[in-house]
Amino acid sequence: MSASRSETAGAALGPDEPGPGEARRPERGGGPGAELLAALLDGMDAALCAFDADGVITHWNREAERILGWSAGEAVGRRGFAGWAVRSADAGEVEARLLAAMDAPGRQVHEFALLRKDGSRVLVRTQSARVPGVDGKPTGVYTAFSEVHAQIDLERSIALSEALFDDASWGVVLVDVDLRPTVVNAHAARALGAGRVSPLGRPLGELVVRGVEELEGALHHVLAEGAPRGLVELWVTLRAAEDQDDAEGEGERRRCWRSGFLRLASPLAEEPVPLGVGWLFHDVTEQKLAEQEADRLRFRASQLHRAGRAAVECEDPMEAATAYVDFALAGFADHALIDLVEPGGDRLVRAAATPSGAPGPCVPVAGAGPEGSGIPVRYPAGHPALQSADRVGSVRASAGAGAVTRAGARARGGGSPAVDVGGRAAGEWAEERQWPGDTAHALCTPLRSRGRTLGVLTFLRTASRPPFERPDAVYAESVATLAAASLDLARLAAPGEDGGP
Repeated sequence: MSASRSETAGAALGPDEPGPGEARRPERGGGPGAELLAALLDGMDAALCAFDADGVITHWNREAERILGWSAGEAVGRRGFAGWAVRSADAGEVEARLLAAMDAPGRQVHEFALLRKDGSRVLVRTQSARVPGVDGKPTGVYTAFSEVHAQIDLERSIALSEALFDDASWGVVLVDVDLRPTVVNAHAARALGAGRVSPLGRPLGELVVRGVEELEGALHHVLAEGAPRGLVELWVTLRAAEDQDDAEGEGERRRCWRSGFLRLASPLAEEPVPLGVGWLFHDVTEQKLAEQEADRLRFRASQLHRAGRAAVECEDPMEAATAYVDFALAGFADHALIDLVEPGGDRLVRAAATPSGAPGPCVPVAGAGPEGSGIPVRYPAGHPALQSADRVGSVRASAGAGAVTRAGARARGGGSPAVDVGGRAAGEWAEERQWPGDTAHALCTPLRSRGRTLGVLTFLRTASRPPFERPDAVYAESVATLAAASLDLARLAAPGEDGGP
């Protein structure tokens, strides 16, 4: 190589940069600047080579050596790629397109088929740009290149990330090691009831009212031990958005999220260093509620079947009626009361009840008869049981709920006005209604047989259970229908009862 060419290469890339044939050590015994430049070039992830204005290679780093197999000593000082890194037939076009970057602004992107040292071909994608001199005129070209398939993999990864964080059908949230969201996609933002920016950097407890402990526990597990093998279903309760009409009450929404987790580690560290967790989730609330409802219906149908089998073996009709109630209590309520209409009046007399303390079977009350004889229960006016008997429909009530709600589909007469129970304690509320002190929710259903009301069946729940809902009222009515038939038979068998309507 001529002296003028060597001088041109030195001017193109600076006085401390390597000239032709000197890639690792630009100057023998060179200063720290030359060593730093060589270290930077060799530490690059992309292959890099540089040409002077005449097309002679002046720089060649380790990644270029890895891809093509040619060492820096074999590459630096050669003019172009002809005859060694490119087929002779393609050399002219390749060199012209690379050196054209000296006369074009910005970077030029091309794809070439280069030759490895072993003779095999590899398709690379190059980005070329001119190297300006001190006077601003181009003095050479630098070219960074990588294998096309590696570049395509990178582009796919970027495209996947963009798609996930744009509007994927799954919610995607990235959390850091402090369990604070750093990225939230559009789907997750809607599920959380927040925007894509407002949740960032906030504790998860500000977004999730209940269930945050289970969620944070799963994230901690992923950070410490890696992602679980399967999906995890998490039940969480969220604060409803201010502009959202929430039908679940108290400004909260209970959701079930089927979740998957990925531990994110830095690819630049020698040992895996966790950067956070990728949390992907999908709302399966409707599906889970449908499954729970189906399981509940199957269980209740099984209980009614078992109750019928037990009742037909009872010689005493009153015992058969309490058998229906006992089987209905399982998983449904904590207490049950059977109140019958007194003979010739409209007051209710307690006929059977479960223990007010520990759970137990529904047993007849001493001194009360199946015909409604005994001491009337001192129910105050507006009591849910009296309303149920008067309207011939189911009535639901809860302590602190502020209302008594008619639930019967067969109710006769006008509408059911709300009856305020105020904010008093549940124990006081229950005692005023002659119910066990731990009662928080009640469901009263009339006992009907042969076109007349025999009494009222009441189911009670403690505060640990949710309030009664419409499907519960339907189930209670089914139980009441069977129990009423047995109670009517008990009345017919009682002395002095004519059984007339």
